[in-house]
Amino acid sequence: MNTKIVLASSSPRRKELLESVGVQFKVIRPESEESLLGSENPKDYVLRLAIEKALSVSRNLAGELLIIGADTIVVVDNEILGKPMDEEEARNMLSKISGRTHNVLTAFSIVDPQNRVLHSEVVSTEVQVKTLEPVEIQGYIKTGEPMDKAGAYGIQGIGAFMIEEIVGSYTNVVGLPLVEVLEALKKLGAQIIFSGDGSRK
Repeated sequence: MNTKIVLASSSPRRKELLESVGVQFKVIRPESEESLLGSENPKDYVLRLAIEKALSVSRNLAGELLIIGADTIVVVDNEILGKPMDEEEARNMLSKISGRTHNVLTAFSIVDPQNRVLHSEVVSTEVQVKTLEPVEIQGYIKTGEPMDKAGAYGIQGIGAFMIEEIVGSYTNVVGLPLVEVLEALKKLGAQIIFSGDGSRK
């Protein structure tokens, strides 16, 4: 099966993760509305967004393609923490996860150009954050890093300073659970072609 892979994502982190293992793929920016519907629980919410992102791209494609959509959220006490709208919201989010364990949920969905959902999965990772001093929170916010990250931190960046422990997939926290994604692609018959230098072709 000579299947090409499309990543339906505007996230540079997901792109970098796939590139890091040498997978050849194309990136197409998806369209999605990230508002919560009614009494959706976090798992249903993040899975719906992943599917919607993949389908928003697959509708315009044809051929032997597999389209991957993904979405990541941080959950504390069943409350969804997405990307902060401003510095005050970032401060509130960081205060909520300070000194506590939270869950990072990343959902991914694989669809084809016939808009068939071939695989959907939610991967959860537990993350323990150290107790953050107000000056640490303020200093981190001033770096700008929290502003485009779910839960207002990036484990792969400066935000690593606050992470005491994780239980589960590290790449899931970054934005794409690589082991699970590659296994799903393999089960769907995709031939994962690795480029020698890890660059996207």
